[in-house]
Parts: sequence; C-alpha cells; structure tokens
Amino acid sequence: MTQPLLSARNVSRRFGGLVALDGVSIDLSPGAIHAVIGTNGAGKSTLVHILSGELAPSGGEILMDDQDVTHWTQPRRAQAGLGRSYQRTTVFPALSVHENCRLAAQARCQKFWHWTHPARRCRQSNEAADRALEQAGLTDLRDRVAASLSHGKKRQLEIAMSLSTRPRVLLLDEPLAGMGPEETERMLDLLSALRADHAILLIEHDMDAVFKVSDTITVMVNGAVIARGDPASIRGNAAVQAAYLGDEAPCLH
Repeated sequence: MTQPLLSARNVSRRFGGLVALDGVSIDLSPGAIHAVIGTNGAGKSTLVHILSGELAPSGGEILMDDQDVTHWTQPRRAQAGLGRSYQRTTVFPALSVHENCRLAAQARCQKFWHWTHPARRCRQSNEAADRALEQAGLTDLRDRVAASLSHGKKRQLEIAMSLSTRPRVLLLDEPLAGMGPEETERMLDLLSALRADHAILLIEHDMDAVFKVSDTITVMVNGAVIARGDPASIRGNAAVQAAYLGDEAPCLH
C-alpha cells in the first residue's frame, strides 16, 4: 500500500458538551481522492479544520509523512505541503487572477531579506503562479480581475491559489457548491488530473460527483465514521442507506 501523506488517528473534538468528532481516523494517500460525506452537522468541516491545523483536536493525533504534527500551526502545515479550500469563495476580488496566485505563492516563497525589491517581481512566485494557472486551466484568464469571473471559475481560482503553494495534500471543502452541470464537469476533470501528484480529501454533497471521482469514501454521522470503502461498497451499504439517506430513500445510483 502507498504510504499516507496525511493521517488522522482516533481524533476527537468537543465543544463543551457537544461531541463534534468522535474517534475519527482517516488516511490520505498520493494518487487518490478520498471523499467524506454526511449530512449537515456530521463533522466533515470540523475534520478539515483539524487536519489543516485551524482547529486543535481534543484527542488523537495528526500525522504528516509519519511525523506527529498535531500541535503544528496552520502556517507550518501549509509550509510542509498542505493546501486547502473553503466552503465560501476566498479570492481577492479586486486583484487579477495571476495576482491572486502570486500572493498565494509568496506565502511559500517568503524572502524577508529582499524587502527593498517589489514582491510582484519575485521570479519564483511568478513562476509558481504561472504553473498553477496552467494546471487549473486558467492561463487564458490570467489578467482578468477575479471579481469578473463566474462562480465556477472563482472556485477553480481558489484551487489554483492552493496549487501555487506547491502542496502535496489538498483539502477541498465543497468545491462544487453552487455549480451548474458544465462547471461541475470541468471541476471533476481538474480533480482527476490533480489526483496523480496529490493526496486529495474531498468534502462534497453532490453524490453523483462523489461516486464518479472518488477512490475511497468515508461516511460520517454525528461525528463518527459509520462506513468506509470504495464507491461500489458504499452504494450497497445498508447502514449508509439508513443513516445517510434515510430508511425510505432510494439506493445510491
């Protein structure tokens, strides 16, 4: 088996008396898309916050390359190769598509000793931005103001911004939210292309997309994992049908 790049081991998170995560374990390996599904309140976003370092776990541990990073800050994990996107669009609307990616790249290519040189002339940051735009299929839009992009293109730009930091792990929180069919297909093509060089965690409510692109699916209910497996095994899982879709819901097709 391929060695996981990022792992959670028996992770829990409590907010007072509320148990948001209850002993969750997950492995993210290079060359695979691992989807996490569940109804609202299942703990999916809390898991992403903990994996990224935005939120500290109440118990358990987080590993990157078998190194314990449980107490690492979010910036330190990003420097180590972890990128993420958020449920809400988080681009800089007044800046160009390329400038958004260049700014993201500068977070990884910091050169405090060059404080007399304009940051926009940093060769490494500009080259990283160019590569990311090419990967995300946005090269033709590099000079467009981000605010003028369609919703789907803004979501692509968010992923391009993450790619500008040269991540090995991508945590994507509902990247398909609000997209039409054509935009969804473009995003799925992008995720499939990124799979080869990244370990990807996908949080998504679009079940057709999840079953189409995922290699492994983890199902969560009330902060706990109730099932994990390939798409075929999850489709026919009775516990998933009952807990996630409801007793009267149709099968996952």
